[in-house]
Amino acid sequence: MSDALTLSGVAKRYNAGTPAEIVVLEDVDLSLAKGEVVALEAPSGAGKSTLLHIAGLLDEPAAGSVHIMGHEAPMRDDRARTRLRRDTVGFVYQFHHLLPEFTASENVELPQWAAGVAREKASARARELLEAVGLGHRLTHRPAELSGGEQQRVAIARALANRPGVLLADEPTGNLDPGTAGSVFDMLMGLVRETGLTALIATHNPDLAARMDRRLVLGQGRITSP
Repeated sequence: MSDALTLSGVAKRYNAGTPAEIVVLEDVDLSLAKGEVVALEAPSGAGKSTLLHIAGLLDEPAAGSVHIMGHEAPMRDDRARTRLRRDTVGFVYQFHHLLPEFTASENVELPQWAAGVAREKASARARELLEAVGLGHRLTHRPAELSGGEQQRVAIARALANRPGVLLADEPTGNLDPGTAGSVFDMLMGLVRETGLTALIATHNPDLAARMDRRLVLGQGRITSP
């Protein structure tokens, strides 16, 4: 089984080379096999969001390399990096970041439009995904008309819109009450398993982490296994 996501020797520092230098990540190595679902556990401020941003090509490391779905990330070419991210990576954040002026369907269509998908095809894909997350009856509702759990379900559908090979999720249920968080996580895991996605999911919840294939811990800038 080949790896879907690999980070090799990744480092991230701020104010590098100055007395105020802050080391966030240092010589981080991790590999996720295709179809593997991995929990990333870390205390607040440990750099998990930075790691996810580097893994998802939203940020560049100071050193090291990132490979996604067999492609090495081009770290000095913003346009090529954006294309690779668009074609291979889906993101789910703690807050949904839906665009308030667009409907649920349109929010799921937007990343497809950016990828050049025709409107009719994008609309059909959005309907398919929103039905899969239990919101087929909410296609024309705007985010303000949805509950917190429904908003996050739309965000998950949006992350899957372009059929990514890798899903990165940063505390995807952290903004929800326990009951809603459980149902949203169940739905997320079901979709991940059904589609064979590779997923790296940051969570503080040990019960959720225990349901994944394995756990990684980030501390003092490095990855360890518990």
